[in-house]
Amino acid sequence: MDIPRTVASDQFRIQAIWGKMLRHFPHADADPAHRTRDYVIAAFTFVCVSISAFFEISGSVSAQQVLGAVAWLFLIGLLFGENRETKAQVVIAVIFATVGEHFASLYMGGYTYRFENVPAYVPPGHGMVYLTAVALARSGFFVRYARGITAFVIGVWGGWSLWGISGFPQQGDWVGALLFGIFLGWLITGRSPMVYVAAFFITTWLELLGTAVGAWKWASIDPLLGWPQGNPPSGVGAWYCLVDAVAIGGAAPMLRGIKRIMHWRRP
Repeated sequence: MDIPRTVASDQFRIQAIWGKMLRHFPHADADPAHRTRDYVIAAFTFVCVSISAFFEISGSVSAQQVLGAVAWLFLIGLLFGENRETKAQVVIAVIFATVGEHFASLYMGGYTYRFENVPAYVPPGHGMVYLTAVALARSGFFVRYARGITAFVIGVWGGWSLWGISGFPQQGDWVGALLFGIFLGWLITGRSPMVYVAAFFITTWLELLGTAVGAWKWASIDPLLGWPQGNPPSGVGAWYCLVDAVAIGGAAPMLRGIKRIMHWRRP
């Protein structure tokens, strides 16, 4: 009689732990609505990344500036119809990511752009990438198949990371494996895990295209850790998860601060 009770108790504990880990994921029985807007935002950004990569092959700094101006117009246009919280998140993502670009690229030398600058299209591009992750995360498809999509991302991303430290590739990728571990931590503890999962798709597409055409190149040895890293690192999406987390966490305080300022300015 004790054995069945023990097994049932263990199963209950496992279910409780699993439920706690997935508490921020959509419910398995969710019946989400499909909004065309979410899929349009995602498809538009994927296409823009592809077009930008094509122009980057032989583009000049002036071409980068034109792409930047167009990207700002696109980002502003995509934000129409979004609520104030999402708009605030995009603003924070752009600011935080731009500061991070200057630190990680220009100062640390973790990766280098073709003209050793931060191209003009990068700041608005980060806004479009973040908005795409949000749009995919809330889309009916991602909400309905959240666990299956997450398992796919973990499998692909984990396999990529293991390949980087297996010794088979000429350039090792221990930084990528570390970043994948960080991503798993964000996935379990973060308040918006589907945003992190969705970011994998757009950031992987972005990094593979960008490095393939030579728009930027990652250093073979990470300047901070001294570890080998791929071009791009397999877990590079974890950096974007950090941007997403800062944007999500900072939106509410930002809106409260704006509200207080507006209140103080009233006669």
